[in-house]
Amino acid sequence: MEERVAFRSDGLTLAGVLHRPAGNGRRAAFMVLHGFGSNKDSSTATGTAKLFAAMGYAALRFDMRGCGESEGERGRVICLEQVEDAKSAVSYLASRPDIDAKRIGVLGHSFGAAVAVYAAGVDSRIAACVSSGGWGDGEKKFRKQHASPEAWARFSAMIEEGRRRRARGEPMMVPRFDIVPIPPHLRGNLSRDSHLEFPFEVVESMLAFKANDVVGRIAPRPLLLLHPADDSVTPTEQSIELFLHAGQPTDLHLVAGVDHFLLAEDNPLVIDLVRNWLSLHIPA
Repeated sequence: MEERVAFRSDGLTLAGVLHRPAGNGRRAAFMVLHGFGSNKDSSTATGTAKLFAAMGYAALRFDMRGCGESEGERGRVICLEQVEDAKSAVSYLASRPDIDAKRIGVLGHSFGAAVAVYAAGVDSRIAACVSSGGWGDGEKKFRKQHASPEAWARFSAMIEEGRRRRARGEPMMVPRFDIVPIPPHLRGNLSRDSHLEFPFEVVESMLAFKANDVVGRIAPRPLLLLHPADDSVTPTEQSIELFLHAGQPTDLHLVAGVDHFLLAEDNPLVIDLVRNWLSLHIPA
């Protein structure tokens, strides 16, 4: 069962879809946070929400501000503002009589995974966190994503130009793949209507964003870190560093044979890992 819903965050209306399993009673629930400039209708967000519902959980996939059908400046996906959206989603779910307010978790993919970890670190209402292909240090992530001297010089020049324009009061838009390179063969995984350019402020927010600083606060609530063993978009060591900064219980799984959009691949190993972890830490 799917229900179109809306809730408020910092004065903006955010649009979502709540998936509910069959049957009555209060359910454990998970928020599903989409990736960079994506939306709730991406294959990863939709597939994950349906997977949760099939396992007996309610699942809320929603558009962050500035994305999809939600209000907000188009393409303005500031990390800490998205953390506030995730916290607002917790408040919305907790207000529903069909949701168990003490068993609300969060799962995020890529950019959404970094936001999920940070939100869980600063909001103790979040009972469990799953990060898929996430990251904990924006600057280190960018240095690896733009690894060659030439690529880093181009990225650094873009940063300098953006700061010069900001000092002059001039806006600057940055193409998506100049921020986060994605190999052409994976770009078909991007959702329809994904943003292809962003205000320069988005780049700076990502550079300064460090989920590593707060991931240790999640404990003793459970944390699951999933990452492709060879991720061609988000460096695999980002999840390893999150693990090293985390408390316990934290599980880290590096999965071979999948790439960045691992939750969209219907990989049975990944699905079993998630199912077994959920049954142990936050059973439906």
